[in-house]
Amino acid sequence: MDFYQVLEKRRTIRDFSDREVSDEVLEKILGAAFKAPTNDHLRQFEFVVVRGRENIARLVSPVAENTRNFQQTGLEAAVGMDEDEHAMFVDALPKQQRMLLQSGCLVLPFFRQKDCPLCEPADQSSLNYFASAWAAVENLLLAATAEGLACAFRIPVGNESQHVKRLVGAPDGYEFTCFLAVGYAAENAHICKQKSIDIEQRIHRNLW
Repeated sequence: MDFYQVLEKRRTIRDFSDREVSDEVLEKILGAAFKAPTNDHLRQFEFVVVRGRENIARLVSPVAENTRNFQQTGLEAAVGMDEDEHAMFVDALPKQQRMLLQSGCLVLPFFRQKDCPLCEPADQSSLNYFASAWAAVENLLLAATAEGLACAFRIPVGNESQHVKRLVGAPDGYEFTCFLAVGYAAENAHICKQKSIDIEQRIHRNLW
């Protein structure tokens, strides 16, 4: 695929087959993350790769309870959603833990966070490391698509980040970005409809 085909084909897929991702392919897509722009030019990213459902289950154990707690509030919030957003929400919520287990390969991206706690930024520049980390994740998602892989990520909530950092032994000063399931899509994988955007109405020239 050329670059624009990759952009068009990238989707969040939450249903995985049993096919294993080889180390060679995994290292290739993780290498793409280090090609992303970074604010300090040091690319201070680290990736923990977890294979096997038992190992993954220990890491994602808080997800089921947190999802249950969120379910009632989330369903109430869904009332104001448009049709496409609601369809995505309904598909995603019940699969939060299952998709992480089912992929058989969980990537945990970490990044070096300096200066201040991530959730208490002194100013917008304090989030530069966080922004760089997500640029790296985007590269990873696009590389995975180019290799025929499917991905789904979950941003940690509640106690999930601390739980993961403790289990993997992450050093002080590093923050956990997301749970990233990497695998091959199941034959009947659900693919949510993409929101149709009129690009011309989103581009403003000189003034909004």
